[in-house]
Amino acid sequence: MSKNKTKTTTVEGRSYREHVLVVRLSALGDVAILAPVVRNRAEANPDVLFTIAAPKLLQPLFDGLENVRYLPTRKQKSRQLYKFLAQVRPTVVADMHRINRIVGADLLFLMHGVPVHAIRKYHCARHRMVRQRRKDLTPLPCVSQRYEAVFDACKLKGGPLKNSDSQIRHVSNRQTSIVGIAPFAQHQGKVWPLERMEQLVSGLSCRPDTSIVLFGGAKESEVLQSWADKYPHVESIAGKFPFEEELKYIQNLDVMVSMDSANMHFASCFGIPVVSIWGATHPNAGFYGWNQNPEWAVQSDLACRPCSAYGNKPCRFGDFRCMKSISVDQVRNVIETVLK
Repeated sequence: MSKNKTKTTTVEGRSYREHVLVVRLSALGDVAILAPVVRNRAEANPDVLFTIAAPKLLQPLFDGLENVRYLPTRKQKSRQLYKFLAQVRPTVVADMHRINRIVGADLLFLMHGVPVHAIRKYHCARHRMVRQRRKDLTPLPCVSQRYEAVFDACKLKGGPLKNSDSQIRHVSNRQTSIVGIAPFAQHQGKVWPLERMEQLVSGLSCRPDTSIVLFGGAKESEVLQSWADKYPHVESIAGKFPFEEELKYIQNLDVMVSMDSANMHFASCFGIPVVSIWGATHPNAGFYGWNQNPEWAVQSDLACRPCSAYGNKPCRFGDFRCMKSISVDQVRNVIETVLK
């Protein structure tokens, strides 16, 4: 039992019965999945203070709730990390990451009487899925469900938000549909061939009722700007705005087209429909977009898929046929379905 259990936490003149420290130090997509889960729990528990320890870049995802505070983190060893996190004086720790240096900090919290509840990782199950491939693709619990389980263990009110049409924002009544396109990902096994993505952009740009916004990092800005210069109704914002401004663009979309990447999760945070393209990885490994329709995941039924849990392994054939087997028409048809 925590020594602080009978005490209340007071912040800016307001008292809270519990102070939950939520730790997720990386990666960007996983922190993005955490955002709607925290919002759900924070709204259901207005008498609980939540402090989110996560990368500074993603703070805008958690803005707007009175009982949520943000603690930007940096890379530290276990003891230094514990001292840094302990300064907020939590009454319970929700470890949403469970890597070695955080586990070390967790042990120090436990030694000081602060209870810790940690996420279940499913590493073995994920790699077993990769080994068995098509033999056993039973969906693993998605990341958001595992976050919810940790909050349940913390005895917080509220529960998993169910998948429903009411939680995915549908196309607005405006005459022009805005399509976001994020062609890049961290690993090549998760990137659709750029020439096909350019064909998709070219075809969509011919529609007078469609505008396209291209998303990417500074190093991809030259490629994306060349597409924007070449085709009508296309704008590239890659490398032009801070993250807060990019989120505003995402919130205004009617559909996002992305790889298995952070942009899928950023759009999901705001209930934007996502048409995602999958190659080396698989949605059933637990990293699909929060509350997204499984039918919007575009993928090929190849015996070699998935070949990696995270997309970071080289293709055994050297040609990434899992991505090259997906046609422009396949992706365009799913986009049309979502827009209709």
